[in-house]
Amino acid sequence: MKSFISEDDIEQSLLKRLKELDWDWIECDPAVEQQDEVAKTGRANSSECILPEIFRACLKKLNPDISTETLNSIVGDFRKDYTGTDIVDTNYKFYNQIRNGINVKVRKNGKEDFEIVKLMDFDNPLNNTFTAVNQMWIKGRFRYRRPDVLLFVNGLPLVFIELKNSTVKVEEAYNKNLLSYREDIPNIFALNQICVLSNGLTTKLGAFNAGYEFFFEWLRVNNEKEPIDRKKIAEEGSSILYLIEGLFRKEKLIDYIENFVFFDNKRIKIIAKNHQYLGVNNLMDNVYNRENLKGKLGVFWHTQGSGKSYSMVMFVRKVRRKVNGNFTFLVITDRDDLDTQIHKTFVRTEVIGAKEECQPKNSAQLREFLSGNKPMLFTLIHKFGYDKTKKYPILSTRNDIFVLVDEAHRTQYKNLAENMHTGIPNANYIAFTGTPLLGSKRLTNQWFGDYVSEYNFGQSVEDGSTVPLFYSRRVPEVGLENDWLDTDVDQIVEDEELNTREQELLENSSSRILEVIKRDERLDKIAADIAHHFPRRGFLGKGMVISVDKYTTVKMYDKVQRYWQEEKKALIKERNVEKDTDKRQELTKRLNYMDSVEMAVVVSEEGDEVDKFKAQGLNISLHRKKMNEITPDGKDIEDRFKDKNDNLRLVFVCAMWLTGFDVPSLSTLYLDKPMKNHTLMQAIARANRVFPGKTCGIIVDYVNVFKYMQKALSEYATGNDGAEYPAKDIDQLIGSIDQCIAEIDQFLIPMGISLDKIIEETDTLEQIELYRKAYNKILEKDEWKDRFKVLSHLLDNLYDASKPEIFEKGWYDEKFAPIMYLIGLFYNQIDDDKLARAKAKMAEVLDRSVTIAEADDKNKYVIHKGKVIDLSKLDVESIKKVIDASPYKALEIEDLRAYIEKVLEQMINKNCTRIRFSERYKGIIDRYNAGGSENEDYYEKLLELIDSLKREQSRATEMDLEEEELEIFDLLIKDRKLTKAEEQKVKLAAKNLYKKLLEEKDKVMVVDWYKDEQPKQKVLGLIQVSLNNDLPESYDREVFSTKTNLLMNHFIDMAVQGYGWVA
Repeated sequence: MKSFISEDDIEQSLLKRLKELDWDWIECDPAVEQQDEVAKTGRANSSECILPEIFRACLKKLNPDISTETLNSIVGDFRKDYTGTDIVDTNYKFYNQIRNGINVKVRKNGKEDFEIVKLMDFDNPLNNTFTAVNQMWIKGRFRYRRPDVLLFVNGLPLVFIELKNSTVKVEEAYNKNLLSYREDIPNIFALNQICVLSNGLTTKLGAFNAGYEFFFEWLRVNNEKEPIDRKKIAEEGSSILYLIEGLFRKEKLIDYIENFVFFDNKRIKIIAKNHQYLGVNNLMDNVYNRENLKGKLGVFWHTQGSGKSYSMVMFVRKVRRKVNGNFTFLVITDRDDLDTQIHKTFVRTEVIGAKEECQPKNSAQLREFLSGNKPMLFTLIHKFGYDKTKKYPILSTRNDIFVLVDEAHRTQYKNLAENMHTGIPNANYIAFTGTPLLGSKRLTNQWFGDYVSEYNFGQSVEDGSTVPLFYSRRVPEVGLENDWLDTDVDQIVEDEELNTREQELLENSSSRILEVIKRDERLDKIAADIAHHFPRRGFLGKGMVISVDKYTTVKMYDKVQRYWQEEKKALIKERNVEKDTDKRQELTKRLNYMDSVEMAVVVSEEGDEVDKFKAQGLNISLHRKKMNEITPDGKDIEDRFKDKNDNLRLVFVCAMWLTGFDVPSLSTLYLDKPMKNHTLMQAIARANRVFPGKTCGIIVDYVNVFKYMQKALSEYATGNDGAEYPAKDIDQLIGSIDQCIAEIDQFLIPMGISLDKIIEETDTLEQIELYRKAYNKILEKDEWKDRFKVLSHLLDNLYDASKPEIFEKGWYDEKFAPIMYLIGLFYNQIDDDKLARAKAKMAEVLDRSVTIAEADDKNKYVIHKGKVIDLSKLDVESIKKVIDASPYKALEIEDLRAYIEKVLEQMINKNCTRIRFSERYKGIIDRYNAGGSENEDYYEKLLELIDSLKREQSRATEMDLEEEELEIFDLLIKDRKLTKAEEQKVKLAAKNLYKKLLEEKDKVMVVDWYKDEQPKQKVLGLIQVSLNNDLPESYDREVFSTKTNLLMNHFIDMAVQGYGWVA
């Protein structure tokens, strides 16, 4: 295994492979002096993000009948800087244009008509132009940035690739690089479809606006059954080559862009994961082979939480797009809430319109719709019900109907399924399921054919598509014995209508088990445990209590309410006698959380339920009212529970919401219902969705399900390394904390930080000093600081996820406390007088330059929150003395850097040519981080930069110019060698132009003037007339044209970005 793989190693390997796949390659110069060099890329300036000449040539090739003028106008639109726009909206607009083309007006036979301009050739992938560009400088508003590699199709930047060396975690590439790129050069993401992050060992991709937890690997190239040897991939550092083979071959990338990218509700960008891309394309092969398969297109088994609904969307979109025909897609579910949810998904992804009539109200309307040719239908299997004395009629003999059955293990009720097959005998059937019926009950395969795609629970966790699940047996004495497995109790209680069969239950072998489950003293122990456990968790996600039937559900709710109040009383009593301030605050925080938590019962409604519950001594009316309640902002109880910020945090259910109900923030399930196999998998998967800060899902098992079901459940979770169990014992989660502590310990040692030495130090003051020095050391290099952030974040999340069990099990690791102390210093969670005094000294010097903003003063540099910095008041020598005298230099420099960054932002806002100072600052930081300078030289360079900024800040006053006039002057003299006399003329030209613009602003710079050609021409004319009168003779025709266009584009950019020159 290579001990180190550099960014350059990865970059060259990637580019070499792309070249072998016949990609063009443009290698740009990474030197800072070449930031404005654009000749190789054909751009007009370094702010542009497309390759305009390649784009223009491709448009002409794909659209030979469209006028050059029209195509040039389109190129012009794509060349604009969209920094000031909502980039998600802009990305949505451009993606639709890439996929569907652009409608343009033309004249045909003397009449106005329209044509579609194609931006890509999706039918002939090799007819497109593929270009890899590395180290291309892009100018943002405040600084230049240089993405490692950009992949262009037809001159449009569709793929962004950020590389790190093998010692840097991929998450750091996201936190430090991708997020800052989104802030510094958002324009590069206006057209982006895929973002890639890689350190060689691991490669992840995702949408540009996705959180890191939604980035994913791509390790299967052609077949989802390919074994993945992660150890070998890490040893070779070859993860990015798997991505290139699997996705960046020309045909694959074009297929992906066309069919596997879309938006949910126009805001959430969805790009297919590896398993979805392979699975849907497997299914497409069966579509082309549907006659030979006799309508059985297969079982699409993708575990719950892995994006099965989106896979259905991708499938429908691709069939419509790539297969000739007038198809009907019939989506079958077996519950109203699932029918509503899947319909909503297709509406939100714009596969169908919101007002499209596609949900038949009853059986008769379903038969009517199927007799026609509606493109999409959503219905319950029950609507295939019919008079049992008559044969179900043939509704259509079409062979272009696709029946997509969601969670097929439940929906294939015998008579209803037979009616469906009778009514549409030539239809094509596909089962989409997360939990097929396995073993002796493989009914799913009997109805639909072989598996067309398999992606089980174990693979999903390995890939990060879902989070792992851990189970905890918190109250062992309430668990059931093994003999419940031999009964059909799980089938009996699967249906919520248990109450109608009480007599039958009492007579069968399950009655004793049900009596045990519903015994009052047992329920009391469970309710008390829930009230104790729920507020003591670390990650305070939503929770769900699953009971055996409706009555027990309501009873459990009532009991938890009672124990919840008792728990609060006990906490108040504990807080009142607690002397430690931190512990008191922690108890207060827990009490506040308990006060905020809202709970609800969610069970299905039935006739005369009030009397039935009353007979059990229970009141369902208040619960039913809450279940049917709509909030003032239009949210029902389902919307509220799905909203991560809503106080409805704990729900009590028995059957509803256990399947097809996605709440990503749900992290804890309290399981008190006998369940087996696919029904158990469906239930526990409620907790496996990915969510920010959620490391895993916790199942509190009160029934002993996991004690007895390991072998049976392993069928659903086999990973690449063999048998895996869907939920692991929580002791394994605690073991992960030990591993994380060991990794942090090893990370600190090369820096000279010894946790053992800190622990061994018996003098408290000396120990605290060791902590301070360790903290200061971590701050020295950005790479160390970023790595520590990632590791500490992981440790924090694991520790939170294991609460409160980790306390109850008596876990201890002596290095945990010192690491947490360091984390506390890092995030200002620990009051340290000495560090505070060190910070205060630097703050005192810096604050002398900060005063309250004066709204009318154009010569001030406004900082956020109404404060201004006047660098003339800053004493650089005083800063030097503070740093020289401080034992915590890295801490002082950290504050100084934050100050410089504020100054730069505000100064560049006033004058875009000052971006050179930002580049100088970045160069100082980069050299130090790369080991090119020592500490003293490092801060000396920063202080020299401040001196330069002081001189720059006073330049407008010295030249008797307004800040806006100085910016115009700087743009006009850029790249020009002028005599003193010529400089005076340019200065006068800048003054006169600024004056003229202010005078005419209200007339020519109307609302959105930069979008309309007429006002744009007026502004350009004004610039040309004013400069023509004042610029020196050395500004010949070519230079004059360049400078007027430069200023025009600058004013447009300012207006687009909202920084100035807007109406």
